[in-house]
Amino acid sequence: MRRTLAVLALAAAVLGAVLVGRALLFRPAEPSPPPETSFEADEGLAATHLAAAIRFPTVAHEDPERFDAEAFAAFREWLVLSYPAAHSTLEREVVGDASLLYTWPGRDPSRAPLVLMGHMDVVPVDPGTEGEWTHGPFEGVVADGFVWGRGALDDKVSVVAIMEAVEALVEEGFMPARTVNLAFGHDEEVGGLNGARLVAEALEERGMGRAALVVDEGGVLAQGLMPGVEGPVALVGVAEKGFLSLALSVRSEGGHSSMPPRETAISILARAITRLEEQPFPSRLDGPARWMLEAVGPRMSFPARLGLANLWLLEPLVLRALNEGPSTAAMVRTTTAPTIIEAGVKENVLPIQARAVVNFRILPGETRDSVTTHVREIVSDPRVEVTQASPFATDPSPVSDPEGPGFRLVAAAARQAVQDPDLPVAPYLVVGGTDSRYYANRAESVLRFVPVLIRPDDLSRVHGTDERVATRDVATAVRFFHALIQGSDTL
Repeated sequence: MRRTLAVLALAAAVLGAVLVGRALLFRPAEPSPPPETSFEADEGLAATHLAAAIRFPTVAHEDPERFDAEAFAAFREWLVLSYPAAHSTLEREVVGDASLLYTWPGRDPSRAPLVLMGHMDVVPVDPGTEGEWTHGPFEGVVADGFVWGRGALDDKVSVVAIMEAVEALVEEGFMPARTVNLAFGHDEEVGGLNGARLVAEALEERGMGRAALVVDEGGVLAQGLMPGVEGPVALVGVAEKGFLSLALSVRSEGGHSSMPPRETAISILARAITRLEEQPFPSRLDGPARWMLEAVGPRMSFPARLGLANLWLLEPLVLRALNEGPSTAAMVRTTTAPTIIEAGVKENVLPIQARAVVNFRILPGETRDSVTTHVREIVSDPRVEVTQASPFATDPSPVSDPEGPGFRLVAAAARQAVQDPDLPVAPYLVVGGTDSRYYANRAESVLRFVPVLIRPDDLSRVHGTDERVATRDVATAVRFFHALIQGSDTL
């Protein structure tokens, strides 16, 4: 018995030594230093331009009847006036109702183009909350080191930064080797069906072929979001989750509330929703989520490094920890979110129909069909009809190569923009959706990144109250796109 215990103790000691040793040897890869540049963005001018852009209320509404064509037309005209050098060199056209497509012809038309994306539309402000903003949502104020207003983060910062970079490059006499397209959508916040989709189709019809690289929003400079990592981390989206909303509908006989049956339409629906929440989709640590943790893990606190350096043994424990938080759980599973419930017309009348909308963000490796099948199996009630809730739905995007030339170019441009050759750059799974979905099969690499610093208290500002971006981050974004366009010749 003693011998057995001794052997077990020795085995445990050896295993512990292996785990600790692997954690100690878990080091970040040496980054390639970015090329030197003398370019410096004009922070004040870029911030002033972004503030002016915010003043145009280019709001995307679900109801097409509320589309404000005049606001978008005014914004387009403002771009012409604000960036004269770019507009004297690039070809510009309006696609669909209000989207913009710019073409900067390259010296070598045989080379696959670079596509830089952004969107001009913004989400509405919740009625009645306008007074809660430090500065009005459409006042476009520069104060306290920030540009304030709706669209500061999502996503007029991209449009302005790209145009600032192009304006500077044209004034410098730069001519790209490959064609550069700028694609600015007007309806990204409602799916991009009449904006980015039509722009992508227009480029394809003109024989663009597969783009060498598409860069859109989605990834950011994250700080304070990972345990033990003090500085910023560039999270570059190499894929994005799919989108599907399913309607769960129940019909019953209704009647007077004084004589309710054992189960009502509402209770049947409620139990179906409860089953979905109690039996979530399985989680897994692979693809972009695993790559991100492997890239950033060496910079994390020792307990985190211990787990990430030994996924061969501790992956179940790491997955359990990731599933504890909403933001990390979203990286490792298809998420289930009931968002709308409709039932009843009067407090003493049993509803004839109850309906709920449940939104799913689909992990790469699964599809809309597999999610729908899973939901029907979990609900497992013939009284609950499961149908697609809206026409807009997408499968997860393909995954771009985190070791390919496109990713290396974005990483180098990010380090150059932040002016930190040691900036950690990690692949990332975008849990929301972007207009880049329309280029999924039209490009060698589709990446999602704008170098705007996001801290924990900034997360609620995106689509929320007091949206803002630091003026220094606007300048960083300008430097990023300047470096990206210059470096695209090497793709």
